[in-house]
Amino acid sequence: QVQLVESGGRSVQAGGSLRLTCTASGRPLILYAIGWFRQSPGRDREFVAAISKRGATPYVAKSVEDRFTISRNNAENTAYLQMENLKPEDTGVYYCGADRDVGETKTVYVTSGYGSWGPGTQVTVSP
Repeated sequence: QVQLVESGGRSVQAGGSLRLTCTASGRPLILYAIGWFRQSPGRDREFVAAISKRGATPYVAKSVEDRFTISRNNAENTAYLQMENLKPEDTGVYYCGADRDVGETKTVYVTSGYGSWGPGTQVTVSP
């Protein structure tokens, strides 16, 4: 089982940028597709972005596709979520998930497809 830890979340003002990092241990990250989801109080965890095992296929939610970019560095066992022009509605806890079958036999868009999750990192965007 792969272990995941997110980092990079903090408080920023609207219009700012952040890069979130998902660091894997226990298994080579190349074995897993990675997804980023976020959750704000009172709402379900929602899909933000995902990337295939070798990084050839990114998926990004339409609501953020003009501002967020997902990437990965398998040699460093890390995945990233670059977020630009942040808005208050981007506030929430951001989680990375990993799974060997997501993007192949399972859809990347739902949380139930991911077998491993990190504890999350808080992003707060003030007006």
